[in-house]
Amino acid sequence: MKLRKLFTVLSGVVLAGTLAVGCGGGESGSGGGTLTLGNIGWDENIALSNLTKVALEEELGYDEVELTTLDVGPLFQGVGSGDLDAFQDVWMPNHQQYIDPVQENVELLDPWYEGVTAYGIAVPDYMEDIRSLADLNEAGVDQITGIEPGALFHAQIRDEVIPTYNLDLTLAESSTPAMLAELERAYANEEPIVFLGWSPHWMNAEYDFHYLEDPENAQGNFDDPSQLATLVRADLREDDPVAYAFLEAVTMTEDEMNDLQAVIQEEGPDDPTVGAAAWMEENRDVVDPWIEAGRQAQEQAQAG
Repeated sequence: MKLRKLFTVLSGVVLAGTLAVGCGGGESGSGGGTLTLGNIGWDENIALSNLTKVALEEELGYDEVELTTLDVGPLFQGVGSGDLDAFQDVWMPNHQQYIDPVQENVELLDPWYEGVTAYGIAVPDYMEDIRSLADLNEAGVDQITGIEPGALFHAQIRDEVIPTYNLDLTLAESSTPAMLAELERAYANEEPIVFLGWSPHWMNAEYDFHYLEDPENAQGNFDDPSQLATLVRADLREDDPVAYAFLEAVTMTEDEMNDLQAVIQEEGPDDPTVGAAAWMEENRDVVDPWIEAGRQAQEQAQAG
């Protein structure tokens, strides 16, 4: 699917400093009320959290599923404090250091992503002579185009990758949308660019690129496959069994996640719920089991 819009504009989010405490799906715990999800602004998180919002509001009777965008550290702190009910984009084991300080107040659900993740420094395939991090001084660029300043990988690039390979490049921190816009511009003109790539993400369907070899292992564990999971506040199962059951039931393959992101981009990223709703209707076989898990929990709560 050819993508035409590249800027990811978050919709329906509450910015940092305006955190609202989730209502736990209503006092009865049987659906309704509100739920507050943390959102890091990465495209897979935008896609899944907006799909969750649509499903809970349209199918399980929630008044509002609120998306709160924060940097990575405050997201984990927010779930630990109960200001956030859940965060659906935990990369393990890379995010373990954020879980450790709040582990008594959170629960990490089983991984929802059924594919194999990829992450690392990458270049477009037309830069065919650049195969390794050791080649980057010959890449014709003076920077590695990064994402949000809170990304854990940035410290590894600055402290390990650049000095290990004696690179004459700096790390340019920006945001995911800004990096993707720069990638789109460079790619269209076949200009050199060094950027951060990962999967699941729609960039894998849109661009031909390759991850750079790392013979010195300067990237550490960051380029190892990760598991993607959901973190919930420790008392969510008791307070809101409907949301808990739904979140616990979520599973997606790489193709499903990449397609969901692509549909959101095609339908218009200004309001990700539009694409999420369209994708849900075309993929009921994927989403209906999650909804059914929530309905069963809803019936049990109402019966009790």
